[in-house]
Amino acid sequence: MGSQAGKFIIYIGIVVTVIGILIYFFHNKLNWVGRLPGDIRIERENFKFYFPLTTMILLSLLLTLIINLLKRL
Repeated sequence: MGSQAGKFIIYIGIVVTVIGILIYFFHNKLNWVGRLPGDIRIERENFKFYFPLTTMILLSLLLTLIINLLKRL
């Protein structure tokens, strides 16, 4: 492992910690996550299916932005 890999692991740890802190303190304000228009939810008597399509797309865009910003550092 080179020094670049070590820096990347440290950055990932910082990002995960910040996300964890935000979720811990602001969980009541984040109830819209997973309930966006475009998320597929089917609920029947004995069956529940949930596919957060829009949420996954937004999360992917956010992670791509963060990774690109970290690469520039």
